[in-house]
Amino acid sequence: MTMHDIYLLSPELSLAGLATLALLVDLIVKRKSYLFVLTTVGLVVPLGFTLALLGSLDGTGMVENQGVLRDTLVVDKFALFFKLLLISVVAIVSLMSTDYVKRFEQFRTEFLVLLLYSATGMMLMASTKELITIYIALELSALPVAALAAFMRDGRSAESGLKFLILSGISSALLLYGMVLIFGLTGATQLDDIAERVASLAINTDEPFGSYALLMGVVLMVAGFGFKITAFPFQMWAPDVYEGAPTPVTAFLSVASKAAGFAVILRVFYSAFGIEELSVEWSAIFAVLAALSMTIGNLVAIAQRSLKRLLAYSTIAHAGYIMVGLAAVSTRTVSGDPSLGISAVLFYLSGYALMNLAVFSAVIAISNRINSDAISDFAGMARRAPYLSAVLAFGLVSLTGIPPTVGFIAKVYVFGAAIDAGLEWLVIIGVLNSVIAAYYYLRIVKLMYLSEPPSTDSIESGIPLRLVMLVTSAGVLFFGLYPTGLLNFVKSAAQVLLSTS
Repeated sequence: MTMHDIYLLSPELSLAGLATLALLVDLIVKRKSYLFVLTTVGLVVPLGFTLALLGSLDGTGMVENQGVLRDTLVVDKFALFFKLLLISVVAIVSLMSTDYVKRFEQFRTEFLVLLLYSATGMMLMASTKELITIYIALELSALPVAALAAFMRDGRSAESGLKFLILSGISSALLLYGMVLIFGLTGATQLDDIAERVASLAINTDEPFGSYALLMGVVLMVAGFGFKITAFPFQMWAPDVYEGAPTPVTAFLSVASKAAGFAVILRVFYSAFGIEELSVEWSAIFAVLAALSMTIGNLVAIAQRSLKRLLAYSTIAHAGYIMVGLAAVSTRTVSGDPSLGISAVLFYLSGYALMNLAVFSAVIAISNRINSDAISDFAGMARRAPYLSAVLAFGLVSLTGIPPTVGFIAKVYVFGAAIDAGLEWLVIIGVLNSVIAAYYYLRIVKLMYLSEPPSTDSIESGIPLRLVMLVTSAGVLFFGLYPTGLLNFVKSAAQVLLSTS
């Protein structure tokens, strides 16, 4: 392996190195609070390497890779977009955990280390272009999360960790079976080689996907990846895990895991199965899953009494909105822009990260003081914590899709891509589901501002949490008013993915 190969892996290596350094510092330093400062400041190193790789892109939007990693790793603008997103999420989750980790003071270092190792696997998922490497990266991201979910060491937390571990194992087995079928049919594990072999196969128009073996392989892979993005009907783990896990872990799962899942889905399906005959087939699968995820997620969310469970069903619904962009494949667009669906997915993921982290930061600040996640206990919260309530309300308004927030722009963009692809029926379902979502999101806002509080005690939050709320809320507003810069970045990243497919 040459220095250039190490340079290509430098964001992941530096992030894993930061986790190892935190473990070593823990053995020396007695004041563990310094570890959060070390982690947050240390993230500048993988961020710097990612920006350096971004500056090393050639005219095709890729970094030259002719070394030993050329068949397994691709460093392009698409992958670097997700690396930047994941590093930002880790920094925000680390800051919002500063006060929360006092609940498990003895294991705060392990909490940070597992968070960093999981993020390392997720960053690898965005860059891998070979099935075995994808599977290894996915397991590296999932196993630390199972431990993180059980960190509270009570009954509910232990249940959430065990449930995530078991169901994650089942989904990994399904994914692996799908990969084995694809390998058996094509004799290849590298995505570009799979695309060539699939294109050379005689397509039988009487069979879906031209081959029942290919159909079964794709379906099993969709099931495995569906667990990662909490898409219906693979979402059964989310409500219990979200409720029992520490709230910062829930925030990390809802944003980072979803981003990594969509990164690998886009890479696999556009690179390996991007020919016209197949893209029409799998786009139909994602269109149906999008409609079901939106509808089931929003309808079940209405009945929830716990805010964390409500946000779990909310993330299922938002997985459906994002899959609308997946369904808008390039072969059916009217405008002739083949990257519209992909760029809509990338923009939605960015906006969703900002608004969801804003909501979770406010929830952490409030629930830490009242020791409850029940929605009813947020009654009159605007009088007890005006700033926290404003951030929570603003985040919920953005999740609803009301202007001038980034949530509104994200939904307009993804629904526009679907209309351009001739999926008007899916857009109608999406708009109706947005109306349903407005009911349970705005019900919380109404409860905070119009109901009588059970107590008049004020609720304060620490400086790191306030900083997170300020940054995420400002981002929600800024990209809602001025989305052009982010839109241009995601469009160029999407075009790079298509050019390498």
